[in-house]
This record gives sequence, structure tokens and C-alpha cells, in this order.
Amino acid sequence: MPPLILIPVYNHERGLATMLDGLRASGMPCLLVDDGSEAGCAKALDAMVAANPGWLSLHRRARNGGKGAALMSGFVEAERRGHGHVVQIDADGQHDTADLARFVAASAAAPEALILGQPVYDRSVPAGRRIGRYLTHVWVWINTLSLAIADTMCGFRVYPLAPVLEVLAQERLGERMDFDTEIVVRLHWRGLRVVNLPTPVRYPADGVSHFKLWRDNLLISRMHARLFFGMLWRLPRLLARKFA
Repeated sequence: MPPLILIPVYNHERGLATMLDGLRASGMPCLLVDDGSEAGCAKALDAMVAANPGWLSLHRRARNGGKGAALMSGFVEAERRGHGHVVQIDADGQHDTADLARFVAASAAAPEALILGQPVYDRSVPAGRRIGRYLTHVWVWINTLSLAIADTMCGFRVYPLAPVLEVLAQERLGERMDFDTEIVVRLHWRGLRVVNLPTPVRYPADGVSHFKLWRDNLLISRMHARLFFGMLWRLPRLLARKFA
């Protein structure tokens, strides 16, 4: 069975139809996870699904829980449908859908690996975002004792589903913007191979971002602290693996 394209959506109806046009040609099934969007977006999503029968489907959450919560719901639904891999692509218009074939090919060449987008920015990226991302990179390198992971915040990636569901069954992960980084670190701790795939990332002038400066930075800071203490008790095993 082909991978499932999974798109978490929260009031992202603007530009989403254009994004879907870029994904449809792949022939891979696509699932929108509506994370409790407002009525206007919910209606637009229903119309998109009705216009793409058999290819596009919708999983609706009753209330907004955050990007991580939406993705976790999508992973469970993907397993129910029998998929072994999930392609995550965010709905904010930052990613180049033409790169989908490259991500799928990389996953086919290494089906056991986590394929992570490594952003190649243009001039649209805000300086503050670059600095914030770099700080997260440093903490990830510390918490994994490795430079193997180039970026944990890019919303374009391919997950092998089985190890992801294993983590979700055994750990409690952050449900908002902290999820993308935490799941990668925890998968790396378990020995999952990471493949970094450079991909263009732009910040559209009319793009919609739901990153809440104080709330999400606090959640991310807590997540890094939690992972740091998790790394400490895993330290002997991580060092043994590093020098093996």
C-alpha cells in the first residue's frame, strides 16, 4: 500500500486547495485532519473532499488540540487504513509539493528510516525564526549526543508508522508545536535511522501561522528540559551506540 499523505489543518483553508493541486498527481491517498477548525474552514474542507472523491478524505476532531494532537489522530487513522508509512506536510504553504516524489523515493530506498526535510530557505524567512530554530537544533544535538539530525521542525517528512505508534503507546508527547521535535528525538533514541533531505522552505506573505510566541516557546522549552533529563539516564546506552 502506498504512503498516506497526512495534512493537519486548523483554519488553513486559504491556499490549501492550491497545495492539494500539487499533491493530487502523486496518486497517493491524502487525509486532512481538521483540528477543530472554525465553521468557515470546516465548510471549505468539506467542499474540497467532495470535489476529490476517492483521493481526499477528512478526519475531524471535535475541538482544537494542537498540531501534535492532530498528527497523533492521523497516525492512528493511517494504521486503521492499513498504511505502513505517512508523509506529513504542513498546511501553511511553506513547502514545495513538487518535492513529494523525492521524499517518497527516499523512503522507498530506506523504508525503516525517518525521512526529515532539511529546510533550504529563501529571503522570506524571518530572522527570529532562524535564531529560534538554531537554538532548537543545539538542544537536539545535546539531547541525542549526535549531529545526525539536521532539523526537527520542518513539517515535511516521511514516518515509518510502526515505530511511531510504538512511541505513542509508551510515551506521553507534547500535543502542540513541541511534537515535531520530541517525536524525532524519541525515535532517534530508539535507534531509528534518520535521512535528512534538503527541501525549499518559504514563508508566504499571506501565510497563516498558529505559532503562539509565549505559549509555544514555553512548551518547547519544557520539552527540551524533559528530553535533557531523559537523555541523562539514557547516557550510557547513547554513548555506547555513538562509539560502537
